[in-house]
Amino acid sequence: MTMRVAVQMDPIETINIGGDSSFALMLEAQARGATLIHYLADDLSAENGRVRAKARPLKVINQAGAHYEWLGDPRTVDLADEADVVLMRQDPPFDMGYITATHLLEQIQDRVLVVNDPAEVRNAPEKLFVLRFPDLMPPTLVTKSLEEAMDFRARHGAIVVKPLYGNAGTAVFLIDRQDGNLPALVELFSSVWREPFMVQAFLPSVAEGDKRIVLVDGEPAGAINRLPKKGEIRSNLAAGGSAQPTELTAREQEICARLGPELKKRGLIFVGIDVIGGFLTEINVTSPTGIRAIDRFNGTDTPARIWDAIKARLDARG
Repeated sequence: MTMRVAVQMDPIETINIGGDSSFALMLEAQARGATLIHYLADDLSAENGRVRAKARPLKVINQAGAHYEWLGDPRTVDLADEADVVLMRQDPPFDMGYITATHLLEQIQDRVLVVNDPAEVRNAPEKLFVLRFPDLMPPTLVTKSLEEAMDFRARHGAIVVKPLYGNAGTAVFLIDRQDGNLPALVELFSSVWREPFMVQAFLPSVAEGDKRIVLVDGEPAGAINRLPKKGEIRSNLAAGGSAQPTELTAREQEICARLGPELKKRGLIFVGIDVIGGFLTEINVTSPTGIRAIDRFNGTDTPARIWDAIKARLDARG
């Protein structure tokens, strides 16, 4: 039976297929004979227990500049009736729109497999879920208090300040022990975001890279080391970082072994964790990236591993 895959993501016209993990997943699904439909999170609606989306069938092509072909006009589909799998792959920020989409998709999770599990995505924002593993993390504070931030810096030296629900390295600041800008930065964060912010002890080893490790159904599938560009502390590829091949250290294998069973239990099939100098800094569950670079360096096929895990979940449902 042909698998029907609905992909909830950003406009496909805007993606860079060389690094886009959602596109890689679509290519693999199509290679396995699946049909694909694409829609935006803004196109979701719900009524009487049914969840609909204005979606469009398409074919994906591994060719930059001509990477998709629409196979029909947009039409309203009932996701529970017309899809076997929903890939929830829109990019953060993890705002109320994102949270609302998880609530809507959760209504049909008993009838269609949503990847990753929408309730668990909602319960595991990247910079908060990681707090469940304090012994794996660098010293970390979540607060809105300038007094607490000042005290934390006095105890730990240089710090990194970042919003709880940011993404792609946006609004990440390094504040050293003597920097007089911390009060102004706390004031700015409080005026822009209602939520607390995160403060972490600065890890100088970030100059040697920030490792992105991908786990598939709780098992490590590969990693890349992301190096910040000169004059930067942010190693995110979206912020100008560069990727290089890498292997997992014993410490990183230990981190994966600790996280894996919890991720699997929660239905978080595709997860990317960030590790700097042996310290876990984030657990990315919303729309993790990195698999195309990992596969280029290692000759692996991470999308195939992800779809094998999805098929196993579908088969288990009967």
